[in-house]
Amino acid sequence: MQVYAEFRLPENAVICGVDEAGRGPLAGAVYAAAVILNPERPIIGLADSKKLSEKKRDSLAIEIQQYALAWAIGTSSVEEIDTINILQASLLAMKRAIETLKINPELVLVDGNKRPKINFPCKAIVKGDSKVLAISAASILAKTARDAYCLVLHQIYPQYNFAKHKGYPTSEHMALLKEHGVSAVHRRSYAPVRELIARSEMISTRTNPLG
Repeated sequence: MQVYAEFRLPENAVICGVDEAGRGPLAGAVYAAAVILNPERPIIGLADSKKLSEKKRDSLAIEIQQYALAWAIGTSSVEEIDTINILQASLLAMKRAIETLKINPELVLVDGNKRPKINFPCKAIVKGDSKVLAISAASILAKTARDAYCLVLHQIYPQYNFAKHKGYPTSEHMALLKEHGVSAVHRRSYAPVRELIARSEMISTRTNPLG
């Protein structure tokens, strides 16, 4: 592929695809996956995870985990997101996934236009999840791992219905946030959550002006 040309890699170079899931939600950690596919065990149907049904993603995730030469998941917490911002937290999750791989890649291909700080040759590819199979595989693993995490959040905080909206700012999620308030897993640096906290504090001050 032309994308590899600038790195002058050998024909059978170990190439890792990386993608993240969960930059847009108002709650929960951001996830990233790193995948090194096995060229001798091709996986049919790999594509951008957003273009696949949940059933197909789950099926492909099992194949990726079974047949890839190596794969790993990395995360960055709500606290890290609120401290260093979602972009940096996403890159940190990617870095953690890459550095957890049991095989060192010779080239890392990342979806998007930003690269994590790693000690491997790395190239960012806009819309890479629809152009590079290894990135497609990473997008599937990141998405399915985060969805599974949201099911755990749902068990802990059933009042927010995380199992359905996965933390994204749907009308239902916003209504539940207003009804139940901000939980420990909501991202306080995100405008809708930040504004809700400020509004709640303002009401509290008006109700009890002496604190």
